[in-house]
Amino acid sequence: MERKDPEAVADAAAVAALLQIGAEIGADQVLDAGDPFSAADVAKAVDVPVAGITAYLGALLAAGLIVDTEVSGTFQVAADYPGLRYQAGYVSWAMNANGPFLDNARAFLTDPAAAAHVHRRNGRRVAVSSRWIGQRAFYPQLIEQVAAAGALQVSDLGAGAGGLLIKLLQEDPARTGTAVDSNGAACAAARQAALAAGVHDRLTVVERPIESLVDNPEPVAGAEAVLASYVMHDIVADDGIALDVLGALRDALAPGGILAVADAVSYARRPEERKFSALFTYLHATFMSVTLPTEQEWLDKFAAAGFSQTKVVPIGLPGGRLFVATR
Repeated sequence: MERKDPEAVADAAAVAALLQIGAEIGADQVLDAGDPFSAADVAKAVDVPVAGITAYLGALLAAGLIVDTEVSGTFQVAADYPGLRYQAGYVSWAMNANGPFLDNARAFLTDPAAAAHVHRRNGRRVAVSSRWIGQRAFYPQLIEQVAAAGALQVSDLGAGAGGLLIKLLQEDPARTGTAVDSNGAACAAARQAALAAGVHDRLTVVERPIESLVDNPEPVAGAEAVLASYVMHDIVADDGIALDVLGALRDALAPGGILAVADAVSYARRPEERKFSALFTYLHATFMSVTLPTEQEWLDKFAAAGFSQTKVVPIGLPGGRLFVATR
């Protein structure tokens, strides 16, 4: 049974901070790989002195996030590491990825446009926290839809650090992928992660905004599945842009192809969703000038773009839905 006591809250906060340190130096790639490692291995991978890494790994060991292996001086992540990383993802997204908004709340509430121009989020922090959440909350549902469609050519819009595409490529050696993201740091992280996972020869990373696909749909042309995880709400907030982008994606898909969009609805009301959904909706409306659609408004936008049908699939992220639109 999930713990609800104060100690559990303290645990979640501590884990989030420890893993965020790892993400800031790039050690998350080593930890997330799941293979045994030494302090020297991590130090080499992240270009940090061994002494510093040894102290960091000592803290992870004391916290139970990593454990000793049978080989002296080597470690591996604990069995419950994936679940703890998932919980940490929510804290990281709320407090770190959105740190510029929280730190400068007065400026945003006084002059939103001026504040938004000055105080921007760190793309890598957004990508990392989204991956930590997504690997459990909505990656499984997206992977299931790709497999059900038999899709071997897949494009991921707003791919961030590339975690979803890398998993898809690992599951089928015949599959190829194109990761599209407008953030250079996220694209660099995706290339690094693909190389570490051994799928770099089947993954193309394209640094471009999603809106550019209207004039040049090459990154999605002929795709059997186009995925978009929590990036389309920025696009569909404007009906005209939504029609252009969704229409371009529909036209670019292979016959029978799918567009699978995992995203948020505005102020979800179910008791188990309402708290995180309230934060997500408010941050986007107030600090990003993005009004999230309702579930029905999402469906209407896919229909207006010419998709033949759209189904709604539940996902684990509070306030989230997976919309699977068929060409």
